[in-house]
Amino acid sequence: MSATPDGQHPSADLSPLVRAAEAALMRALVDPGQALRAGRLIIESARRNGCPEAEVMGLRTMALAARELGDLQQAEFHLREALAVRGAPAERIAQARLSLVTVRTERGHPLQALRVAALAWAYLCPLDRAKLDTQRAVALAHLGRHQEAIASCDRALMALVTAPGNIDDRRFLAGGLLNRGLIHAYRGDWDASMRDLTACLQISQYAGLWHLARLAAANLPFLAVRRGDIAGAFRHYREAEETLFGFPERLAAMRADFAGALLAAHLPGEAGAMLRMAVPDLEASAAHAALAEARLKLAQVELLTGDPHRARQVAEQACAELAAQDRISWLPLAREVILRSRLALEPATPELVAELIACADELEDGFAHRAGAAALRLAAAEAALVVDDHPTASAQLARLTRHAERRERWVPAGTRLTSLASEPQARQLAQASQIPVPVRQHALALQAALQEDVPAAFRAVRDGLAEVSGRVEAFEDPSLRAHAARAGERLAAYGLELAVRDGCPREVFEWAERWRAVAAPAHACALVDPERIRAELGRGILIEYVADRDALLAVLLSEDRVLLRRLGSLRQVTDAIVRLRYALRRLSRRHDVEPAAAELERLVLRPMAADLGDRPLVVVPAGSLHTVPWGALPSLRERPVSVAPGAAAWLRARTSRGPRSTGKPQVAAAAGPSLTHAPAEVAHVLACHPGGRQVPARVEPVLEALGTADVVHLAAHGTFHARSPLVSGITLEDGQLMAYDLLDVSRSAGLVVLSACNAGMSRTPMEGAPLGLPGTFLAKGSACVVAGMVPVEDETARAVMSTFHELLAAGQPPDAALAGAAAKTGETGFVCFGAGDQPVC
Repeated sequence: MSATPDGQHPSADLSPLVRAAEAALMRALVDPGQALRAGRLIIESARRNGCPEAEVMGLRTMALAARELGDLQQAEFHLREALAVRGAPAERIAQARLSLVTVRTERGHPLQALRVAALAWAYLCPLDRAKLDTQRAVALAHLGRHQEAIASCDRALMALVTAPGNIDDRRFLAGGLLNRGLIHAYRGDWDASMRDLTACLQISQYAGLWHLARLAAANLPFLAVRRGDIAGAFRHYREAEETLFGFPERLAAMRADFAGALLAAHLPGEAGAMLRMAVPDLEASAAHAALAEARLKLAQVELLTGDPHRARQVAEQACAELAAQDRISWLPLAREVILRSRLALEPATPELVAELIACADELEDGFAHRAGAAALRLAAAEAALVVDDHPTASAQLARLTRHAERRERWVPAGTRLTSLASEPQARQLAQASQIPVPVRQHALALQAALQEDVPAAFRAVRDGLAEVSGRVEAFEDPSLRAHAARAGERLAAYGLELAVRDGCPREVFEWAERWRAVAAPAHACALVDPERIRAELGRGILIEYVADRDALLAVLLSEDRVLLRRLGSLRQVTDAIVRLRYALRRLSRRHDVEPAAAELERLVLRPMAADLGDRPLVVVPAGSLHTVPWGALPSLRERPVSVAPGAAAWLRARTSRGPRSTGKPQVAAAAGPSLTHAPAEVAHVLACHPGGRQVPARVEPVLEALGTADVVHLAAHGTFHARSPLVSGITLEDGQLMAYDLLDVSRSAGLVVLSACNAGMSRTPMEGAPLGLPGTFLAKGSACVVAGMVPVEDETARAVMSTFHELLAAGQPPDAALAGAAAKTGETGFVCFGAGDQPVC
């Protein structure tokens, strides 16, 4: 999190030059540019008049101003000059050392900073010692000595809160609160952190200390993420970005801190974007301490986003930098990334297993890293199994499951009763409670599988996922639900792996659905009986695709049977999807679409061709299959296809609308700006549905139409943001109608048609929770959404949508109407989401 202010000294009975130097020091934090100019004048005057006290203060002013402008190297240069001034009062020299504590810490030398603080201590008055303590605390925190850092802040604040109360004292009081708030954040105590930062903000604003207020505000994005408010975090970030403009090092430090919180919230893509902006500015500012931490986070991002080569390279650089800064407690974190990268790049070996275990032991020694230690120990156990070292694997698993073996039920910390166990047992229990539930249950499942007790293994996975689901329920924001659920992703994958190994189609279906249910919207997170699905399908078939490591499988449900089919390599499928989407985007080269579509069909449909026949399909995609425009595949071009995030979600969409009324549906349509053919398209839609109404293409009227109409048609530009899918939207006259805007509506139209480029795209951080416009409409009650998956020309959209509504008005259900419209116009870039087999007219 963003670092600290430094201090100056109020004095009495000063000479005019020294008084001017005091004033310049005060300006350094408010207007560093003006303070630099004042500092130069004071130094020149002091040297001319032989006033070493003012000379030291002038140099310190220059240092503080340079530090505020992000030039830590120049700041240290001026402070070193100040320490060398002959004849200066010892107290002024000590104050320069006080300032040097901050700069040495930020330049990556916290141990040296503590030595500098020790040299200053004896020559400072009690109040200045309190101010020094606020700076020492930051150095201690960088060394991982958080308890000492908190004690240092507590001691300082007790003195500062009873200080005379001038502006300088208020500044240090606020600064001490800021520092303690940041240390609480390092320790994961978000409530205490928020209390201190809020108090800092209030004191700063009341005293007109806008610099400190900016620093406190700059940490709000970090805390907002940690408290689960992702949307609020980005709002705070945009505000902080504006307030920190002109302070590049501060801005970079804030971005790096924010990235750390995003990383912890399972948002590595967003975290990577922040870090790639922050690192160059931290390098330019020579902020070595923050730079090493930022590099470590970037290495973690690279690993999580699938680039172990780059992750290892960056982690090794971070490791070297942290070691040079004597930050021993950080080194196991960097080594963990290096070892995990090696595990991804190299075959497991006994030597690598030993290194993984040693690193897990080191992490376990640090209070704040025990959850990471448990996860790495589990990885070590899995690697030991790969090299057939069962004794080592069992020993590591035993360390993760001792607590569970004694059948002592885990409960949240706040609800735990007083333990009657002995002190050593109590310590062991406290340590066990820091093992994340998914890790503990995964270890239990592996242990059971090693003993060939498969039912116990399934039970362990099931119990673990139930606990993860319970925690996910606390979130209503679909992106938070999806990302919170990722904690159970590996556990769920293991359950699926056991089911695939067993080869029973019903069991694979159950575990695939169980996985999807963890992150699904609240209304679709209940497990569904396959017999219920089969009864609803009629003559249709549901294909649920399942990714098992690098293999793609499919479970087929139809009225007469349940089948499991193994399809091949997931990587091959992903490559084929990329080629097809590329061909579809190049509108001028349509002839490239045919071979690309045929290749994808060969991989994902042909092995099941005999089972599928010509029946209508419900497709439940997995991984990159969420981005497929299914109507482009040759055998599906005239076939009704509905796409759903899960079988339970399809069933819910199919039954949510209830019995159709005998009257005509209420239809509303809007034409967005800057599209030549949109008005004609809307006119044709309304002509197809007598009684339909055109609504203004503005956000509020469209939201109102969604709440009252049965069918809403929007002909407009669409945008999809892969990194932040909930800010994807439809362009209206007064701005974007974003997926986020839909979260507040109480109802959505039964059928929503988005005649817009890319409006059907989504990002799926976890199966069951595709994030984007279609998923959000379905979550808010729509039964069906028709939307474009690729760029579509304005005139083409008008043609296909005109035909679609003609067929819809003639009584065809949306999936059949879309298939018919695509066959007549040749445009296959639209997809029908949800349950498209129910007529709306």
